[in-house]
Amino acid sequence: MSYDSWNSYSRMPLAVRAGVALLITLAFLIVPAFGDQWAYAHLYIPKIYDRDWAMALRAAGTLYVWIPVALIVWLVQREQNPALAKRRSLLMLGSPVLAGVLCEVLKIVIRRERPDVGAGEWVFRDWSEHTFSSAGLSTPSSHTMVAFGAATMLARLYPRARWVFYVIAWGCGATRMLSHAHYVSDVTFGALLGWAVGWGLWIQFSKLNEAA
Repeated sequence: MSYDSWNSYSRMPLAVRAGVALLITLAFLIVPAFGDQWAYAHLYIPKIYDRDWAMALRAAGTLYVWIPVALIVWLVQREQNPALAKRRSLLMLGSPVLAGVLCEVLKIVIRRERPDVGAGEWVFRDWSEHTFSSAGLSTPSSHTMVAFGAATMLARLYPRARWVFYVIAWGCGATRMLSHAHYVSDVTFGALLGWAVGWGLWIQFSKLNEAA
């Protein structure tokens, strides 16, 4: 989606935008949810994180990767344009951080337990139990959401390599599902939200550039 097409979308009536957002959410959360139990029963790799490639993909969902990447963005561009380098490095860090924070809030609100708790069936935690803790909760996948928040921002900063970033992000999400840490719908929902966070920050950044 280009900046112009996003502007066209933002000029639509609120009801139309809400309808579009609802349809997209249904596509990425509710539709995949019908396959959650099937995927749990058929798509599983025991001890997947004993494999280096899986651990590498999982790491894309952590800030341990994106903090040094943001630093690299700043170091590479600071001599050419210090102000731009600072803004881009902050965007590179801010996108996965904001995605991660939003994810933790949503987990507390949705309260769906991890797949193994109910052997693939949906189980929701009672509000009286660890009310403000997201530990052990599943929806959405935080690794996936962080990975897509970072990948979306990288895709805007370096568009020629965008497919590489998205493949890594999807790979991160796939390992979370294949390890039985998350449902399919956790991963697809996290991917959508991480993408939305990255795009939202980028659009705001573009508006600030226009105002400057």
